[in-house]
Amino acid sequence: MSALTLHIPTVETGRLILRGPEARDFDALAAFFADEGRSWGFGGPKTRNEAWRWFAGNIGHWALHGYGFWTVETREGGQIIGIVGLWNPEGWPEPELGWVMFEGSEGKGYAYEAAQAARAHAYGSMGFTTLTSNIFPGNARSVALAERLGARYERDYTNVTDETEMAYRHPGPEALAKAEGAA
Repeated sequence: MSALTLHIPTVETGRLILRGPEARDFDALAAFFADEGRSWGFGGPKTRNEAWRWFAGNIGHWALHGYGFWTVETREGGQIIGIVGLWNPEGWPEPELGWVMFEGSEGKGYAYEAAQAARAHAYGSMGFTTLTSNIFPGNARSVALAERLGARYERDYTNVTDETEMAYRHPGPEALAKAEGAA
């Protein structure tokens, strides 16, 4: 039996590196999922075992779809600060752009910078023409970030776990190019 080889591209910004998940990333992710106050908007809380299954599932998502959540680390110091990426598991209405910043990394513009880079990669290198961000009602910080990215509320929908989420539609590549040209 041969090992599966994944190609997960690295995306860099001025301050950040978005890279494929590595075993050393798991403790930070498990700590995030263990914190109910922080992880509720991302399907948490989760036990360490459940967090491991999510972590491994993300790697499988890369294998099956060619995209998933990158680990976000700072260029200076290599601190793991969150995850950002593209997600479309079984039963999802369409691919979404999602983000999580770990404790201590909010309020510094990291999520915005990483989400912009992930979206640009999806539109440029991968040929996506549209994305949503699916946000649980009450997650005001994610709504604010989606709107800062230019996404607009489109509709409520019931996800595969029978929970209501709000779909925020991101501007497509042409609209973003037009907006950049006007700036």
